[in-house]
Amino acid sequence: MADSKYITCNGIQMHYMEEGSGELVVLLHGFPEFWYGWKNQMPVLAEKYRVVAPDMRGYNLSDKPKAVADYHMETLAKDIADLIAALGAQHAIVVGHDWGAAVAWAVAAFHPEKVSKLAILNVPHPKEMSRTFLELNFSQCLKSWYIFFFQLPLVPEKVVGTEHFFRNTFHKMLMNKTAISEEDIQKYVEAYKHRGTAEAVVAYYRSAFRSMFSKQNPFPKIQAPVLMLWGEHDLALGKELTYRTQDYCEKTIEICYDSTSGHFVQHDNPAWVNAKLLAFFAQA
Repeated sequence: MADSKYITCNGIQMHYMEEGSGELVVLLHGFPEFWYGWKNQMPVLAEKYRVVAPDMRGYNLSDKPKAVADYHMETLAKDIADLIAALGAQHAIVVGHDWGAAVAWAVAAFHPEKVSKLAILNVPHPKEMSRTFLELNFSQCLKSWYIFFFQLPLVPEKVVGTEHFFRNTFHKMLMNKTAISEEDIQKYVEAYKHRGTAEAVVAYYRSAFRSMFSKQNPFPKIQAPVLMLWGEHDLALGKELTYRTQDYCEKTIEICYDSTSGHFVQHDNPAWVNAKLLAFFAQA
């Protein structure tokens, strides 16, 4: 069973779940989830590793700073780099999905000494995502309509976190419609009832959108070995966003596609994801 714990890192209190012992593995959830999004991975990975799944800044039981600037990518990356250090580890295997994957890319780029291996689920490298928008890729912009929706004032905060929101999101995005149960839906609804959660999760998108059109620091090439797992039926992100990934990485990367899964590949096909992750972790 996983233990619920709190830790201070990068000036905030972060809640996390921990299970197992051995080399540290950090699992970073995306939107609209919280640590619970790794419920099918934690017990399996914890048989061989020390697995930590935090609630990202703004989510569930972790602190929720109010300013959009508090959700800048480099700040989010420092949260995780500091988390790894606070847990007493020199480095960790970092796994991320959706927004957690975007942050995982940033941790590996800006804090390479903290990431021994990097596993990415259904999110392209941030520079590839920026390139897609800046070049006005119409197909991907259409798929990413929700990013533009989140730039609206007040309205998004009224939508995210409701029971209808979760039912609709998972029904549309999951290939395996039974992967999320009624009990799961209620856990997500409860997690979003904490004051400031809706504002915080929307701030991720607002901060990223503003940064996309501003002068940014170069995004260093990834030094760690990289595994990318991709559900091919992703309605939000096109498979073509994976094709240039090698350009952003120093080492030869491995990309595995699953034709039975969509964006939530860890829910659609947990056995496949778990097997791929364990094989990657075990590589010398």
